[in-house]
Amino acid sequence: MAFSFSFAGDDIEEDPQLEAAPAPPQPVARAPAAASPSTAGAFPVQGKPLLPPTQHGLQELLSRLPSKIAFSLLDVHLGDGRVLQLPRRELWDVRVQLMAEDDADNASASEAGLGEHDVKTGIYEGGFKSWESSVDLVKVLAAERVTDLLTQDPCVLIELGCGTALPSLALFRWALTGRKSDQEQPLVLTLADYNPTVLYLVTLPNLILAWALQERGENAAIEAAFTPDEELELTLEVLEAFKQTLSSKRITLSFLSGAWSLEFIDLLYGGGIPTGLPETTRTLLLGSETIYSPFALESFAETVLSILQRERSGRSDGEARALIAAKRLYFGVGGSLDDFVDKMRWLGTSVTTLFEETNGVHRGVVECLLS
Repeated sequence: MAFSFSFAGDDIEEDPQLEAAPAPPQPVARAPAAASPSTAGAFPVQGKPLLPPTQHGLQELLSRLPSKIAFSLLDVHLGDGRVLQLPRRELWDVRVQLMAEDDADNASASEAGLGEHDVKTGIYEGGFKSWESSVDLVKVLAAERVTDLLTQDPCVLIELGCGTALPSLALFRWALTGRKSDQEQPLVLTLADYNPTVLYLVTLPNLILAWALQERGENAAIEAAFTPDEELELTLEVLEAFKQTLSSKRITLSFLSGAWSLEFIDLLYGGGIPTGLPETTRTLLLGSETIYSPFALESFAETVLSILQRERSGRSDGEARALIAAKRLYFGVGGSLDDFVDKMRWLGTSVTTLFEETNGVHRGVVECLLS
């Protein structure tokens, strides 16, 4: 099944009307969303298997990068006159790379993702495009001022359904600014998307762009790698400098693809998150626009719960919380933020509303904690 949400065209543009003002929690008096069979998965297509959970090493994804990438900057207005610029690889540049690769294995997912449909169920789940709720989540993170989390404590950041990874890009930029070269506490950034093509075509390129924009004033080689046409040349020197920054600041990047499932959770804790992290590790789980259908909502809620439970059982002195951003209702496909809140409360978590947008398309950001 292919469909479009028809909310904001092909991709979001800067929207100065999105203001991140925390709102008090609203009472909910709805029954939990009806549970669908857990074996159905998040994106069921009759007769078509789901993509299996797969871990991807940083070097593997770096090897798939082209010689240069074109980008644009999205201005996120944080309030008080602050503006955060987040880079996004241009979609036309992604098309150029795909035509050059002529990879038949990726043809169906890539054609769906770069065509007229926002989602093509079981094939492509929307990761090439950026969505309004991801900007809402960035603003909530900025309002919470997570600098201490990123610089002083051992920390695990997980973004499920990351796509262009705007929330993770913001956290990554703040971490690069605040962390010293002799940083003691580790920071693990784990990014997961259903489609592996999304990870190497937009997720990792956006991370490299965020780093390069941060470092260009301090490194002549990086400055020289930027062209007048808003492109970044990915020379060997640039990529080695990127890896060196990660190493010196104790930042670990981890990538997973495939459907949410028990196998996904096992892979996340079997390799996606390094073993031996301190007992005091703090975990922040992020997700935006991940509950657009009842099937996706069901599987995503169970995945969020499983991660929170694994963190509590594995690191009793730590802290784990989930911040989830979504539209109040996904017209025509059945998902809703209210149903997700009901489901998480039914599963035994406490849910607090951190942000609400009531103008235009109604959206919200909620925090989920184990009770």
